[in-house]
Amino acid sequence: MKNLITAEDRKKIEEGIRKKYMRVAINPEGNFQYPTGEAGLNGQNYDLEILRKLPQDILVSYCGAGNPFSLGTINEGEAVLDIGCGTGMDTLIGAIMVGPKGRAVGIDLVPEMLDRARKNLRKTSLNNVSFQEASAEGLLFPDATFDVVISNGVFNLIPDKVRVLKEVLRVLKPFGRFMIADQVLTVEPTDDTQSMVKNWAR
Repeated sequence: MKNLITAEDRKKIEEGIRKKYMRVAINPEGNFQYPTGEAGLNGQNYDLEILRKLPQDILVSYCGAGNPFSLGTINEGEAVLDIGCGTGMDTLIGAIMVGPKGRAVGIDLVPEMLDRARKNLRKTSLNNVSFQEASAEGLLFPDATFDVVISNGVFNLIPDKVRVLKEVLRVLKPFGRFMIADQVLTVEPTDDTQSMVKNWAR
């Protein structure tokens, strides 16, 4: 599939993603086929003790496809990278888990999502969080920077998944963990590239 997607196709994909997630930044409800907000968090079995540490008006912004934290432990003092952080929910949860001696960094390509993430951060007392506009296909971090990389509902949107996986492995420390929750394709991809591009961020 990598060779079938042109530079023009990639531009259309990015425009489609930004158009959708501009709406999601305001309110995720009705933009997905799965529950969002508190219903989504409860359905994915997020740690209730951690959720109680966040204001309710942050919880309503959740729009993940799953719970990456269900895949392993996040330890105090670790460094966590959240790829496609959106409104910052998982980044903030990761920051609570690692504590003040750790840090959590969220990256996203959609400025409106990052604006919402920063607004959410300001509603907390967390001092170990930062958000950056960046592409997962070219992570602007040195090798072996993070103990954990998480991602929630983002890899399905990325055209060059192999490139991103290489970047994830590069920025992970030895024995680091990659914890991903996402949608998967259960049928053969279509041969109609233009139809696929058109519906990429539907």
